[in-house]
Amino acid sequence: MFKNIKLLAAFALVATSPAAADDLSQTGDLLDGVAAIVNEGVVMRSQLRDETINIIRTAEQQGIPLPPADVLREQVLERLIVKEIQLQRAERIGLTISDEMLNNVIANIARQQGVTLADMPRLLAEDGIDYQDFRGGLREEVTLEQLRRIDVNQRINVSRRELEQCIVDLETNVVANSEYNLSHILIPLPDQATASNIEEVRATAEDVYQQIVDGADFRQMAIRYSEGQSALEGGSLGWRPGEQVPSIFVDVLPAMGTGDVSKPFRTKGGFHIIKVDDMRSAIQQSTISQVRTRHILVTPNEIIDSQTARQRVADALERIRGGEPFDEVARLVSDDPTTAQVGGDLGWTGPGTFVPEFEQVVDSLEIGQLSEPFQSPFGWHIVELLNEREYDNTEDLKQQNCDIRIRNGKLEDEIQLWIRRLRDEAFVDAKI
Repeated sequence: MFKNIKLLAAFALVATSPAAADDLSQTGDLLDGVAAIVNEGVVMRSQLRDETINIIRTAEQQGIPLPPADVLREQVLERLIVKEIQLQRAERIGLTISDEMLNNVIANIARQQGVTLADMPRLLAEDGIDYQDFRGGLREEVTLEQLRRIDVNQRINVSRRELEQCIVDLETNVVANSEYNLSHILIPLPDQATASNIEEVRATAEDVYQQIVDGADFRQMAIRYSEGQSALEGGSLGWRPGEQVPSIFVDVLPAMGTGDVSKPFRTKGGFHIIKVDDMRSAIQQSTISQVRTRHILVTPNEIIDSQTARQRVADALERIRGGEPFDEVARLVSDDPTTAQVGGDLGWTGPGTFVPEFEQVVDSLEIGQLSEPFQSPFGWHIVELLNEREYDNTEDLKQQNCDIRIRNGKLEDEIQLWIRRLRDEAFVDAKI
């Protein structure tokens, strides 16, 4: 049973209030209706109801106190409105997620759970989740992720000076040598904020902070006041290596320990409050197993079918076994535009570089061994394993983690500015 039963009941009353009475059938069943008009689209009351119930259930499972029903409803409706605006933009620019790409995402989820793609419908059904509904929801989430990558991520630049300074910090800063489980509250500033706007938002942030100091639950404050991406999850950002903690947090975290809450601090996007839910020491040294391989790829197209492509790869294999140099055959036969002109050489690569079909074949080879023809989503291949090594990638990871850390530090503000612009440009008429 839900401890939040009063909140569920309050929401049910809202859904069947006099304003919604026209949406009851003659038998008393609740019909769907419009919660908000968003440009040329709508957010339905059923969406609002389902999303709110999901949030209440999640909050119950995690023991997160929730704000009053009317406040929660307003927060959830705003999230759905913003989501609808983003999905409309994705449609306008022709952004679609193919079934193949969606299947790959679901397959990755399945692998993380130790099951197969074919197991997913049955396992979801056991949890009361319809597989087609799951696919539809996931398709939307992947669409939004790709849209943010196009509209926001690609516009974030990382300068050489920022990278160099970050690497110095990694080697001297206590944050870089720790891992953090963080929660976050963002109270945003309006575009072109005046001094009065800034003071008003600062006062709100200080009030929220004082409530937390006086004993208010951080997660409840996040749900009620934050406009960060994780607000309705109680502000939880989860575990992050110190190297990947947003750079805007780096000046605040060194003086904080487990359970500490920061005073509000300002960035261009607004005022932030962070809480260290937990922290632990991080491992600094890293090595990975790498392989050096070369391959030949033939891709089916309008002219050659899959069987013909396989035969061409098989013929190339026979030529190589007959004494012709691999690199010369690759230059003549391979359809891989990146490697054909370098004799098929893929260089040194680590785990996860290749698609699973390719990686499985490479893992089965001995050094100097050629594979039989095999198929991947890209076409038909043969591959040769040239060498193996253990590689100290610590310096590479520093560069990668610094790039991630700097981008993450800019990302939340940039996303908020982007969402605000989209929201301001949209026509929205809330009906409840």
